Amino acid sequence: MPLLDHFNPPLSRTHPWRSFHGAWAAAMARLLNQGVLPVGYYAVPLVDRDGPIEIDVATLQDSEGSGFESGGFEPTTWTAPAPAVAVAVDLATVDGVQVHVFANDGDPRLAAAVELLSPRNKDRPAARQAFAVKCVGYLQQGSSVVVVDTVTTGRADLRSTILSLLGVDRGAASLAPASLSAVSYRAVGRDEESQQLEVWPAPLALGQPLPTLPLWIASDFSVPLDLEASYQMTCADLRIHQSSVLPVPSGAARGEVEPTA
Repeated sequence: MPLLDHFNPPLSRTHPWRSFHGAWAAAMARLLNQGVLPVGYYAVPLVDRDGPIEIDVATLQDSEGSGFESGGFEPTTWTAPAPAVAVAVDLATVDGVQVHVFANDGDPRLAAAVELLSPRNKDRPAARQAFAVKCVGYLQQGSSVVVVDTVTTGRADLRSTILSLLGVDRGAASLAPASLSAVSYRAVGRDEESQQLEVWPAPLALGQPLPTLPLWIASDFSVPLDLEASYQMTCADLRIHQSSVLPVPSGAARGEVEPTA
């Protein structure tokens, strides 16, 4: 099954991308758990909530309407002073679907992560920066990360944002393929002076099979992340057939445009 466009009609109407990505993450985890990961490791699919996290503080009152048990005293009314600074900010939400691989050596430890990009991750600079910070966080805690970008509705390149945040110069960043891609990252080295970033980039294109990338679960051991096998499984599970999809348009939807900064 070649890569299809899940972000434009007809698939965006019949199989919304969030539903497809959730099923794809589940298929990845299932394949990894069925003989790819060694004993002591397991994969779990995760789906971020669609929208910002809500915090709700509830006030409970008993049916008698009485005061507090500790003496019946009412709390003292207090008014906060005016803020010293009040400015508009863009608090971007990190959105997406992930597969986490844990090492179960007594206390589960995150060994690797697979991130499926969403349109929200690419729609504006603050969102791209927030996603890049999330990926760098994986590397800082000793986990590898694979980023899969099949979003055809946005032209921004998340790889450049991630590499820039890590202080990688533009020359090295240009090694990553343009447009749609799947990229595996890992950091090696124990101290700050000897640390090194290793990157395995693979271009993606609509109408073409997906690649297999290394998923590093230990400093000296990786397993194959077969994106094509999990993608085929997902399409079969959701009854998506290539023959039922309209021909792919040229240009941006084919992943052939140059990314913007």
